[in-house]
Amino acid sequence: MKWQGRRGSTNVRTSSGGGKIMGGGIGGIIIAGILWLVFGVNPMTALQTGQEVAGGGNTSTEPATSDDRDTQFVKVVLADTEEVWHQIFNEGGSTYKEPSLILFNGQVSSACGSASSATGPFYCPGDQTVYLDTSFFVEMRQKLGISGDIQNSGDSENQNKAGDFAQAYVISHEVGHHVQTLLGITQQVNEASRQVTRAQANKLSVLQELQADCFAGVWAQRNQERVQFLEAGDIDEAINAAGQIGDDRLARAGGGAVVPDNFTHGTSQQRVEWFTRGLESGNVQTCDTFSGAL
Repeated sequence: MKWQGRRGSTNVRTSSGGGKIMGGGIGGIIIAGILWLVFGVNPMTALQTGQEVAGGGNTSTEPATSDDRDTQFVKVVLADTEEVWHQIFNEGGSTYKEPSLILFNGQVSSACGSASSATGPFYCPGDQTVYLDTSFFVEMRQKLGISGDIQNSGDSENQNKAGDFAQAYVISHEVGHHVQTLLGITQQVNEASRQVTRAQANKLSVLQELQADCFAGVWAQRNQERVQFLEAGDIDEAINAAGQIGDDRLARAGGGAVVPDNFTHGTSQQRVEWFTRGLESGNVQTCDTFSGAL
């Protein structure tokens, strides 16, 4: 994936209120932990019921000034999402409001509550911010087996991390949740979920997550038109990442039963299908996963 030399977002900040939590991290092959690790369970659910929820004040942050590769990469990818979504919203006659992204180490507080690195990347609608512990890029490879172009690139600094485009997929998926918030979809899902059974609420969560995957695909296609950033193997890398994080695959990896009523993100096949749909169309209109469900 080509990313060097492009504008970096000014909306990336670093947390100065975190610290390592005793017992934090994945803590072994436990399915609940793995589900938290991958893109976060529904943010409101994960942060309200997770082991690190504390409900304190917001973490103190400051502009990200580090010149390390991860920070610069995140800035460029977030800027790319800003460019694409501004364009898409403008085409629809509206204005895109850019989200913030906070890089944290170990623990962070948000408007949705407090979370640790075990929560994984997540988007909080309450403060319209994406939260990312960059150690997740290592976990993607080591715990989930998601690799990519860097494994053969000679880039020793990133030898143990997932490929660049797999990492960009993570960020663009979370930004997809921000788009859902701006469009009012998140609010509709939350309201509908309060009025149905847990199994039905889980189904709504799946539809919401699959739409975020589709939005990530739309972003990738539109960004390719804009800056031709994709290289050979990048699409396969993202599709492989989507396939690795399906609820069914994670359940089997954790040694548990595959129970569709407990799914919150969708099967591997569904995640690949919806990411691919957005990628092929470049059109948000193709991302209606709900089809009258709300």
